[in-house]
Parts: sequence; C-alpha cells; structure tokens
Amino acid sequence: MTDPQIALMMLGLFICVVFLGFPIAFTLMAMGIGFGYYAYYEPTRMWRSYFRLDETATTTESIRLWIEGFFNNRIFDLFINQTYTVMSNEVLTAVPLFLFMGYIVERANIVDRLFTTLNLASKRIPGSMGVAALVTCALFATATGIVGAVVTLMGLLALPAMLKARYDPAFASGIICAGGTLGILIPPSIMLIVYAASSGVSIVKLYAGALLPGFTLVGLYLIYIVGRSILQPSVAPRPTDDEVPDVPMGRLVFLIATSFFPLAFLIMAVLGSILFGLATPTEAASIGAIGGMVLAVAYGAMTWQRMRESVYLTVRTTAMVCWLFVGSYTFSSVFSYLGGEQIISEFVRGLDLTPFQFLLLAQLIIFLLGWPLEWSEIIIIFVPIFLPLLAIFDIDPLFFGILVALNLQTSFLTPPMAMSAYYLKGIAPPEIKLTDIFKGVMPFLVMVIICMGLMYTFPQIVYYLPELFYGR
Repeated sequence: MTDPQIALMMLGLFICVVFLGFPIAFTLMAMGIGFGYYAYYEPTRMWRSYFRLDETATTTESIRLWIEGFFNNRIFDLFINQTYTVMSNEVLTAVPLFLFMGYIVERANIVDRLFTTLNLASKRIPGSMGVAALVTCALFATATGIVGAVVTLMGLLALPAMLKARYDPAFASGIICAGGTLGILIPPSIMLIVYAASSGVSIVKLYAGALLPGFTLVGLYLIYIVGRSILQPSVAPRPTDDEVPDVPMGRLVFLIATSFFPLAFLIMAVLGSILFGLATPTEAASIGAIGGMVLAVAYGAMTWQRMRESVYLTVRTTAMVCWLFVGSYTFSSVFSYLGGEQIISEFVRGLDLTPFQFLLLAQLIIFLLGWPLEWSEIIIIFVPIFLPLLAIFDIDPLFFGILVALNLQTSFLTPPMAMSAYYLKGIAPPEIKLTDIFKGVMPFLVMVIICMGLMYTFPQIVYYLPELFYGR
C-alpha cells in the first residue's frame, strides 16, 4: 500500500473505532502515534547507537540501547510538541474561564427568577409561556454555553409549567431543546473559541460575525412560536389569571431589574469589552468569571460546595477539550504527512464544484456527522479537513465558521445522538415520549435551515458587524 492509501485507511479505521464507542481523544492519540510510528520509521537513525555496539557490549547495555532506539521515533517528539502547542495556546486560555462563568451562573438560582419574570411580562403575547421559555433559554445559554445545563434546568422549571398550562407536549419540548442549544452559536460561545483555535480566524471577528445570525435564529424561533400559537391556539392556550397572575407595573419593573438586567448586563459587559477592544477574550472571560461569582453572592447562592463543583466541572471539561486538541493535532499531522490531505484536495478539485456546491456538500457532511458525534469532535477533528479547501473555492473561513456554528445547532437535535432530546427526556415526566420530543424539534430544524439560507443569500448578516467594528 502507498502512504496516501494508508492515510485513507487511517481515517476510515478511526471512524469505525469511534462508532464502536471508544473514547475519541485517546483514540486519536493512539492512532496518531501508531500510524505515525510507521510514517516516521527510520531504523538506521533510530537504532544508530545499537548498531554501533561491538562484541564487548554487555547484554544489559544492548537491551538498553535497543529500547532507547525503539522510542527514538520522531512521532514521540511530534506528540510532545503538539501537546505543548495546545497547552500554550492563548486562545484556548479563555475556555476554562468562560466555562467557570457558566457553571457559577448555573448555580446562582437565576433561571427560575428570570423565567418567572419573563412569563409575567409576556402574558399578553400569543404563546407567552413558550416565548418566555425561549428567551430565558437564549439568555441563559449565552451566559453558560453549556447545553446540557440549560436544557436540564429549563426542563425542570419551564416544562412542568407549560404542561400545567395545557401546552402541547411536543411543542413545549421543542422550544426547550432548541432554545438550549443557542449557547454554542451566540457569543461568548465556547464552540467559536475552539473553531478559532483550529482555523486561526480571529475570535473577536468570529464573535462579531455570530451576533446577527444568532439573533436572526432567535427571531425565527420566536416567529414560529407566536405564529403557531395564533394559527393553532390549542398547542399554546392563553394562560389564566391563576396560572400567570397580573402584577402591578412597579412590581414587574422591580422583578425585571433584579432578574433580567443583572444577567444581561454581565453578558453585555463581557461581549462589549471584547467587541470594542477593551479587553482580550481571555481578559473578558476573567471579568465574566468574577461577575458570575458576584451574581451568585448577590442572590445568596454562593456556597463552598457549589464553588467546588464549578471548579471540578471546569477542570474536567477543559481537560477533555485540550486532550481532543492534542489528539487531533497529532492525528492530522500524521494524516497530512502520509499524503491524505493531498488526496482529499485532489478528489474535491476533480469534482469541479462551484463554491455554492462545495458549501452545500461540506454542510451536508457536517450535518450528517452531527447525528453520531458531538460538536467538539466535529470542530476539532473533521472541520480542519475542510479548512485547506476553502482557499480553492475562495470561501472566507469566518463565513464558513459561522455557517458551521449554525449548522451544529442540529447536532443536538437530530437522532441518534440528539443530546438535547436525551437531556430533556431524562428529567421529563414519564408521559413525555422521546418521539414527542423529536416531533417537537423538527420545525426548529427547519428554522435553522432557513437561517442558513438567509446567511448565504445575504452574507452581510455575518459581515456587517465585523466590518463596522474592525473594517475588512
């Protein structure tokens, strides 16, 4: 077999092993080192000292030099260098800080106050409870970026309230699942940081470019919720005074001031400091982490146990991301060295695709990858395969990254993975079936596809804010 054929076998074997359920980060490292040992195998260099032994050498010395030669393969140097590169990456430094901010905010008892307030404020709007749930999901997801936490908490808080208000179970489930995934698109998104580290695109420009597409998707979700509530009132009946009482305006203003504005101000302070160049993403993430602790203290939710949990979860998630990067960098380096990247590039060139056809093909592949894989694995492992091809089709990596972030909303909503659906099913009442949840998220998948179409038709949705803040 030629080296390029071995590279393709390496990629195919990796996909098969992943489907068998092996841990992805360690699979990447093992396969990178295993195939890399073959790629960099040079016996005359590796065992140079061993071959120079004379007849007077002892058995112990011979064994020692042979073992040293075995580990003298350059793949081990590559693995160490890639590990150091990941751990010293300044862009990734923001990841643990944003994660810590999210875990602290999650434990600050903000969500129940926020949902209750928005529910009271939107009482006169058709589908008011669904609107309140989606806006709460969007704001909370933006603050945390942790899909499982948002879906779980909103499932415990908003789903019983909507079911009690006679909402259609599928409709209510779809709102929570779709709203909970918004945190991987709307800044400060952990996913965009990971994409920036993989692609070399400025994280500041990615954040600016993701704002309008994120708000557009939220707007489409709201249009669907309100529109369906008007056209089919039975799926979202208007709440009675017993379910959502009227409150004086002064009381409503106080509730908004103490629940909505603190969290919104924290998010705007973090984003504003990044977008206006007042702080780097890492510095802004530090502001967010401190702000999250201040909110937790202000709401009387800061305890030593919650602090320990937040730190532990932050370290665990950060370690997972970093080892995924180490494995991916090692794997992709060996894959490229064997000629796999060139084979793929020549194959795509041979298809004679237009830029639109290439984008459509790439997004379709990413959409299908979202069925069995999570966003982190897709961004770190598979998206870098497409990045070298963007220059061939004159596609901006910034635009491609936002399109991928939008596409990956579907990875949490489509089976067989559909993590949002499984998170919700885990805490939903027994009468809520998984099929009901899947039925409820399907219209929101259509909204994602419509939003992607709008982005391609009107690319200024992506470029307007980056050009406004930073020029071309």
